[in-house]
Amino acid sequence: MGKKYVDSLKSYDKTKAYDAGEALSLVIANAKAKFDETVELHVRLGTDPRQADQQVRGVLVLPHGTGKTKKVLVIAKGERADAAQAAGADFVGAEEMIQKIQTENWFGFDVMITTPDMMGMVGRIGRILGPKGLMPNPKSGTVTMDVTKAVADVKAGKVEYRLDKTAIIHCPIGKKSFGTEKLLENFNALMDAIVKAKPAAAKGQYIKSVSVTSTMGPGVKVNYTRM
Repeated sequence: MGKKYVDSLKSYDKTKAYDAGEALSLVIANAKAKFDETVELHVRLGTDPRQADQQVRGVLVLPHGTGKTKKVLVIAKGERADAAQAAGADFVGAEEMIQKIQTENWFGFDVMITTPDMMGMVGRIGRILGPKGLMPNPKSGTVTMDVTKAVADVKAGKVEYRLDKTAIIHCPIGKKSFGTEKLLENFNALMDAIVKAKPAAAKGQYIKSVSVTSTMGPGVKVNYTRM
């Protein structure tokens, strides 16, 4: 561990769970890297990720965005392609874009959006997109006929949260430069969404633990007792 990281650990009680606002203030104070560090929320749930009826997944446009401008690729034709272009998509195309990914190993985008009629074509490179988390999915709003809204949501700061194999959700909620107030609003919006997404099959305590951290800083526990 580096000196800054060790010093940060000494600045608070790592065994204590703090109120969300105080925890975020500590994270900001301990984000000492020379770049604008991303602040992340980590939530351990009491669900079993191996069970299909206990999955937790959803999308949300954060009130203040994520602080990162994502590059969007839209696979569409005709009017939908024109609409995507007008909405501000960085790349728009069809067969030629699929071929570019296949033959050139090109991944100059952060999100792929496609219309349902193009999913057959996109599915051909599913094995390439899947491991990188780029495969469009109706549940995440990236397979849709309303490409205008889909592009606008991504550009506005839409995030996708989902349970991993260890029953933890990891999700960015902004940048250090946002300050405590904006980060807290994003934190509350995401936590509300996670609570509302509780599966009917989930038993016992739903929210096991909550913590916030920055890219290079230590995690701070959050006292979250709603569930």
